[in-house]
Amino acid sequence: MYKLYTRAGSGGFVVEAALELAGAPFERIDVAKGADPDLLFREISPLRQVPALVLPDGEAMTESAAICQLIAERYPYARLAPASDGIGRADFLRWMAFMTSVVYPAILRIYYASRYTADAAGAGAVRAAAIAELDRGFGIVEQALAGRRWLAGERMSVADVYLLMLVYWLPEAGKADAAWPNIARLCAMLKDVPVIKDLNVRHELW
Repeated sequence: MYKLYTRAGSGGFVVEAALELAGAPFERIDVAKGADPDLLFREISPLRQVPALVLPDGEAMTESAAICQLIAERYPYARLAPASDGIGRADFLRWMAFMTSVVYPAILRIYYASRYTADAAGAGAVRAAAIAELDRGFGIVEQALAGRRWLAGERMSVADVYLLMLVYWLPEAGKADAAWPNIARLCAMLKDVPVIKDLNVRHELW
């Protein structure tokens, strides 16, 4: 059984979705924000960030995108990602990397701007630059979705769930509906998936 260290509203959302969609047995361990976590969690997540996953063999890993890719590989029948030699695989890898290297960091700089500057008065400039970068990143994803249902081909993948999570972390509620209709359409489809709908009861992303 897997052990998932997570927190409602965190990046654990997409990992929980991947585990649930794969039918993988797992135990959820909630890590309260600001609380001192247990020793095992501190060892596997030196930054003390969730999610962190302990595998059935005792090995552990962090980083939500990497965890999701591992789950997709271990449960290929769940079709959480295109096969390694399948159509859409390149898109899947591209967008997973893009979201974790461009979009996710921009969101962090909006909410935690003071972490990204040594200037006590510089948080506002960091936040403004992050908003511009976020708009640029989502604009690129919006363009890529023109004429297609999902990010990586004709089937939903965990990359789409990752995108959904990021959209609902936006500080400006409803922005996707107004600015990025293709992204909003994808999110609307995902919100009707029973596993996603059930998970949101706990995570309250929307």
